[in-house]
Amino acid sequence: MAGFTTVRDLGGTGVNTSLRNAINQRLVEGPRILSAGKSIATTGGHADPTNGYRKDLMGDPGPLEGVINSPEEARQAVRQRYKDGSDLIKITATGGVLSIAKDGSGPQFTDEELKAIVETARDYGMHTAAHAHGAEGMKRAVMAGITTIEHGTKMTEEIMDLMKAKGTFFVPTISAGKYVAEQAKLPGIYHPLVVPKALEIGPQIQETFRKAYKRGVKIAFGTDAGVYPHGDNGKEFAYMVEAGMPALEAIKSATAVNAQILGMADKIGAIEPGMLADIVATDENPLKNIKTMAKVSFVMKDGVIYK
Repeated sequence: MAGFTTVRDLGGTGVNTSLRNAINQRLVEGPRILSAGKSIATTGGHADPTNGYRKDLMGDPGPLEGVINSPEEARQAVRQRYKDGSDLIKITATGGVLSIAKDGSGPQFTDEELKAIVETARDYGMHTAAHAHGAEGMKRAVMAGITTIEHGTKMTEEIMDLMKAKGTFFVPTISAGKYVAEQAKLPGIYHPLVVPKALEIGPQIQETFRKAYKRGVKIAFGTDAGVYPHGDNGKEFAYMVEAGMPALEAIKSATAVNAQILGMADKIGAIEPGMLADIVATDENPLKNIKTMAKVSFVMKDGVIYK
């Protein structure tokens, strides 16, 4: 209803894949979902599902649960995601903000592990996405051939140039950065380990995006909805324009560019004969007022009007 007819879900418990299937079977209404299933982490890493558990409940999760500690386990985890029905592979290349862990930006995979993940994903026809805040883990992921970098907070000019050379896409998720930084100022919202990370990392993302766009890095649209309320995703357009991206380019990043990443450029991302009829409309001209993208008035998905 917010105007997003196709989305990537970059990590859940498996419910994300089940929801995708339910939507595809028309049991519930929703966007076309490409699901990563459970994202892949290292032990204690950002997507280790037992972080913050009581010690006697932590156990030792492995590739089945998306936790790896070697190239062999990395391949097994990718193959398990394929078996589970994932459409793509998501990894947490560095520490993160909202996990119950002290480190928010250090690298969390070796070069060999990253190479194994990317190569195996390619073998199974899946693209790869990497959550990354810190520079070293980000650089390793780009060198390994990752498709998209999510957040990219501490991206350096060296990494920007490397991304240009490799054709890596940057998904800035400015909305998430702004939201968690604001929430971290309120007492009791986040765990004490999370607060300093949110205050440090959140405010930086928009400025990193500005520099990366200016330097010519390929930009893809994404919002990390889920760490803030779903439905506010459209605010991202205004944040991108605010940082120097022309309105039409911001819109293309969410349509034509993303369709290319998803391998669906022959079906979505443009209004042309032969494409799926996904059409979103606003009351104002977004090239004159980009904020209108946050309140769409018409939504059609695959020829069906939902709004």
